[in-house]
Amino acid sequence: MSEAKLGPAPRVTVRAPAKINLHLGVGRPRPDGMHPLSTVYQAVGLYDDITVTDAPDWSVGLTAAVDGVPLDDTNIAIRAGRALVKHHGISAAARITIAKCIPVMGGMAGGSADAAATLLALDRLWDLQTPDEELLQLASTLGSDVPFALLGGTAMGTGHGQLVSAVTDRTSVWWVVVLSDDGLSTPAVYRHFDELSPDAPNEPPVPEELLEALAEGYADEVGDLLSNDLWEAARDLRPDLVDVETKLRTMGADGVLLSGSGPTLLMLHDNVDAARSAAAEVAALGYRCALAPGPVAGAHVVTYA
Repeated sequence: MSEAKLGPAPRVTVRAPAKINLHLGVGRPRPDGMHPLSTVYQAVGLYDDITVTDAPDWSVGLTAAVDGVPLDDTNIAIRAGRALVKHHGISAAARITIAKCIPVMGGMAGGSADAAATLLALDRLWDLQTPDEELLQLASTLGSDVPFALLGGTAMGTGHGQLVSAVTDRTSVWWVVVLSDDGLSTPAVYRHFDELSPDAPNEPPVPEELLEALAEGYADEVGDLLSNDLWEAARDLRPDLVDVETKLRTMGADGVLLSGSGPTLLMLHDNVDAARSAAAEVAALGYRCALAPGPVAGAHVVTYA
């Protein structure tokens, strides 16, 4: 999270990254319906930019039309703004404009990134100087992935993902992000996981081997240890992903991964030249893809105006 600026600004833009889960261990749902998670997050270089300006009422808009993004009070960015105002006991509202590059319903937490960016942008716009700990606490009330979008880098997530702590990561990798034209509903994937995994543990274990590989900087070992408990459910709901995954696994990547609840698939490479070559192969097969470095910083201010 970036440093507070002295004095209010009429316009602030904050950039927030997509997330992937290098490991996603899922437990059986608790009585409140939430699933306990043991996950290793990594922020990667696909971003949404959030620009906020003072306004008489709350509103949200997009710089370009994107299907699946609500433009009313249900948008998580507006909910984030209202939460910040309530926390400080002030009367204020803002126009929130979103420039989206993170896939919608792609398992990369684009909505969570927007919420985190909005919290930070409004804090700077109004010079509220909210302590980082309070921003993280507010973020945890908005969604499981929102605190990590503020933190960035690589982190361990527990609870239902909202309790985050940075972990040592000496890798510097590139991901080929293989996009899908159709999204997947996260609640639907979790429901199907419950149907397929009645014996899921109450508390999924911490992936110690993966954490050690990250700390040592061994990208190839990280690739071997990528895992996602939601993968089977996503494959079952979207059989077309199986064919894509099979083709990706023939391209010599250090690892192949489903991003969160899907449907985005990822190929891990330890250098940009290998990633570019793989991306060209993916594109030649007719699939849309992008390159993203990881890990990258969390939400940060890019402009004051």
